[in-house]
Amino acid sequence: MIRAESLTKAYGRSVVVDDVSFEIGSGESVAFWGPNGAGKTTIVRCLLGLVHFEGQLLVDDRDVARRGKEVRRLIGHVPQELAFYEDLSVDETLTLSAELRTVDRARIASVLETVDLTAEVGKKVGALSGGMKQRLGLAAALLADPPILVLDEPTSNLDIAGREKIMTVLEGLRADDRTLILTSHHLEEVGSLADRALTMAEGRILAECAPAELADRLGISSRLHIVLSEEDRTDEAVALLRGMDLDARRNSRGVIVDVSAQNKGAAIGALLEKGIGVADFEVWR
Repeated sequence: MIRAESLTKAYGRSVVVDDVSFEIGSGESVAFWGPNGAGKTTIVRCLLGLVHFEGQLLVDDRDVARRGKEVRRLIGHVPQELAFYEDLSVDETLTLSAELRTVDRARIASVLETVDLTAEVGKKVGALSGGMKQRLGLAAALLADPPILVLDEPTSNLDIAGREKIMTVLEGLRADDRTLILTSHHLEEVGSLADRALTMAEGRILAECAPAELADRLGISSRLHIVLSEEDRTDEAVALLRGMDLDARRNSRGVIVDVSAQNKGAAIGALLEKGIGVADFEVWR
């Protein structure tokens, strides 16, 4: 459905997307992963036809450079920084969005249910939490029932509760046939939402892999401190984890184990499966 060939974008002498090529199939979920400044958001702007670029970018066989307005009708976009009229209610905001896009207002109730905002329909946007505003942005993007949904850093400005809620909503959207594209620097998002990850740095795609392989390829790990319910089973726990090829060792209050950043639960799950109780745990990095 989406194909980029030698996509390049420069601002003056600064090249922010450098000769990038990729393909995304219909119904596929793909994440562009990388640090801030890697070029992820610029690719989104190119995809939406908001900036001039070099190379070729096709969406459903439409040339973005020539038919940008048609392409935008196929895409629901949730930007990283949302902008709403704070004095409008949730219902008024979506009504305005529906009118601007010539979408049947009957869709509003459906998208509010999808993003779990039905109870907030009469609330002013200015009174919403950050997580609720993010879900409102998602509702607006879904109004026209687009075949492609583009999410630019969907949880970057949210607290833990807000992130968990929006992730639940987004995971639900994977069940349909919609093509999902997200930019992120959170491994958890990539693992939960994407079928494939494209790793970016300095405007280039460095690697392509399954989300489960991303942390290992990047050399990112976490250190768990696991406090056992029964101290006398510490040696047994260490032996079990080492048998999983994990770097595990005792410390004064339990077990220390280094694991992949995307696989924190594997060590704890293995202990529980063997009947070794876990009283508490901490992630140290």
